Amino acid sequence: MGFISCTSFPKTISRIPSTHFSKQLTLPSSCLLNFALRREDKPNFSLSLSTSSIMATPIQASSSSSTIDETSDGLKVQPPVSIGANDLLIVGPGVLGRLVAEKWREVHADCQIFGQTVTTNHHAELEKLGIKPSLKGTEFEGKFSYVIFCAPPSQSPDYAAELRMAASKWNSEGSFLFTSSSAPYNCFDNGECNEESPVVPLGKSPRTDVLLKAEKVVLECGGTVLRLAGLYTETRGAHTYWLSKETVDARPDHILNLIHYEDAASLAVAIMKKKAGGRIFLGCDNHPLSRQEVMDLMAQSGKYDKKFKGFTSTSGPLGKKLNNSRTREEIGWEPKYPSFAQFLGVSK
Repeated sequence: MGFISCTSFPKTISRIPSTHFSKQLTLPSSCLLNFALRREDKPNFSLSLSTSSIMATPIQASSSSSTIDETSDGLKVQPPVSIGANDLLIVGPGVLGRLVAEKWREVHADCQIFGQTVTTNHHAELEKLGIKPSLKGTEFEGKFSYVIFCAPPSQSPDYAAELRMAASKWNSEGSFLFTSSSAPYNCFDNGECNEESPVVPLGKSPRTDVLLKAEKVVLECGGTVLRLAGLYTETRGAHTYWLSKETVDARPDHILNLIHYEDAASLAVAIMKKKAGGRIFLGCDNHPLSRQEVMDLMAQSGKYDKKFKGFTSTSGPLGKKLNNSRTREEIGWEPKYPSFAQFLGVSK
């Protein structure tokens, strides 16, 4: 997915809940992660699903089931919990993470699922979804066989360090999966691209450097990387942003790649079940589209009241045409939504 550090895609529906605890604790003001939508190409806008900054004053955190103790050095300690073989820790339980939790529970009905966040803002929502919330920095009594890292790099001063911290909670027995982005693939001429295609050299782009350094941490500890194309739903994604703007200063022939949030979650779960460590996989629907084709399909679907007027630029980099046939064959996975057109109910 190449990701876009998104600051305000219009979203009509948000099915995502939040979280609580029960004890007074002091949080460091440095704890801040912004949850951003990920996207394959990076238009001239920024979307953001961001959590608010944590105040350095004590906050009330209430939990229906447990409290968090604090060590002398300020680390939060989760009360002793027996961690089972199929229990899952989700670092960054946002839109994608919550769908992963839902699909993981379909496979392991009796498992415990923990969600690590930077603030307590969404803890009540997580509890309603059956996800046990915990704060960044919380130490558990034991390690997990399954850990998935879904938090984006936006506003994180050291993203690779975030991955190291997540890896420290993994016991190396099941799967540690990092949902990265397809942005690092070094192709900007609308050419073909797959799992083995070259990536942008380190030092050439600060944006891709952040991702590649984080991926290196994961691969070196035996974890797995899933590079995702542009995530979308009917009401969330670049297409809804462009529709809201009516005209966009970008070239219409730029190719982008998509994958529905549900399909990204099901692929992540399938990879974790395979325990395919030390590998890089790719998540996309294998139906690349130009920006103009995306907007034309929206118009044909009849699902949107607004009318898009067009893209106005004729210059700028092009995109890439992703193909993840190797991932599909190795993992034994196929998407629920084979293309954006089929998702919208438009035959193509």
